[in-house]
Amino acid sequence: MGLRLYNTMGRSLQEFKPVQPGKAGFYGCGPTVYNFAHIGNLRAYVFDDVVARTLRYLGYEVTHVMNITDVGHLTGDDDSGEDKMVKSAAERNKSVLEVAKFYTDAFFADTDRLGIVRPTIVCKATEHVADMIELIKRIEANGYTYSAGGNLYFDVSKFPSYGELARLKLDELQSGTRVEVDENKRNPQDFVLWFTKSKFENQALVWDSPWGRGYPGWHIECSAMSMKYLGEEFDIHAGGIDHIPVHHTNEIAQSEAATGHHWVHYWLHNEFLVMGSGKMSKSSGGFITLKTLMDAGYDPLDYRYFLLGGHYRSQLQFSYEALDSARASRRSLVERVLALREKAPGNGAAEPTPVSSLAGVATARVAAFRAALEDDLSTPRALAELWGVLRDQGVPAADALGAAFDMDQVLGLGLAALRREVLAPVDEALAAEVEAQIATRAEAKKARDFQKADAIRDGLRERGIILEDKPDGTIWKMAPGEPVSGRRA
Repeated sequence: MGLRLYNTMGRSLQEFKPVQPGKAGFYGCGPTVYNFAHIGNLRAYVFDDVVARTLRYLGYEVTHVMNITDVGHLTGDDDSGEDKMVKSAAERNKSVLEVAKFYTDAFFADTDRLGIVRPTIVCKATEHVADMIELIKRIEANGYTYSAGGNLYFDVSKFPSYGELARLKLDELQSGTRVEVDENKRNPQDFVLWFTKSKFENQALVWDSPWGRGYPGWHIECSAMSMKYLGEEFDIHAGGIDHIPVHHTNEIAQSEAATGHHWVHYWLHNEFLVMGSGKMSKSSGGFITLKTLMDAGYDPLDYRYFLLGGHYRSQLQFSYEALDSARASRRSLVERVLALREKAPGNGAAEPTPVSSLAGVATARVAAFRAALEDDLSTPRALAELWGVLRDQGVPAADALGAAFDMDQVLGLGLAALRREVLAPVDEALAAEVEAQIATRAEAKKARDFQKADAIRDGLRERGIILEDKPDGTIWKMAPGEPVSGRRA
């Protein structure tokens, strides 16, 4: 069948035809590193990972580029509000670059835990300002800009197809209905390519430019960096659906104004993760991070499994009940893989059957898995094929594992690395004593006698016994170097 993707530009499923045969250039909008990523943000990066993994699985040589925005992103995507980086730095009494480094490291720690493969190229906005200036010069030379109030603006009236991605009709948009009114703008949809000190008197990061000392607008960053690494015409640009009406619409306008030709061939957008109260956002406060889930006892891959269970173009309702279900399913998946390892030749020590040597049901399942991905990246159907081959009693263990590990190249659940943990013998007398103390501690917590509960925990710790409270009970284990393994109480 071949890969078909739902292109937001045109709102239709389209056959994927790369600019260069056998290669795929892919740009995904990265984070603005002013705070921790919340789990709604992370849905976009798991989706980007599925896109890149799928392209590689289907045989393409992939160049995946992602930006890190560490300057120029205001609290409003429409050039309104404060600079997110400057605001965060002031709140934390740190420099902008210190804040950027801290949250960049935190972001990649989260993506690593989620099994997300690092992009081929990660580019920071602050390291590509010269590229942005050169691109703005081209836009200006082609007659699409004007200066007002010290800033350089893009004139959307000069770009006839403005709003095509979002299906906006420029002549029907009224001042103030979509964006904050800026008295310097000729049209409310015009946007800033270069800010000078007229926007903020004490901007932390500024550069010299032909338009004055200042800093770039947010939108120009992605255009400049994607073109630098992927060329002036490339295959795929991805992001959340919230980027469609402003950020991606403006990217298209400025990029094609500079080059004079078509820029991106396929626009892919993932839907929101929603809570009971609606879309998750940092501005509303109380957002959930991956660490929140980990502190509650979930494995990051439980969350990845949860995301894979929904199609990227469908809103996904988050609840802890839904995450509990995903955790139970993933644990069952892990147990099934481990059981098959034990049934396979050499008690799992032998290599699983290579996918090229599979036959019968296993071959059919792999083919159906591939077809699911080719049909607009349908991860729910892909997961169903994984379960199908693992549950089929008629498929030899080595074949089932070979098929599962092949599929996991895209699903990213770490199946090939799974091994049954071998525990050292447990001292039964010690185990009985620890479990009795854990029960006493649980009663103390119910009675809200936290001083007693803490004393029990601390006393066990002094003996080299560590307690970990989980949603389904308390785990105890010996500290590193101690001779006795832990168990669940």
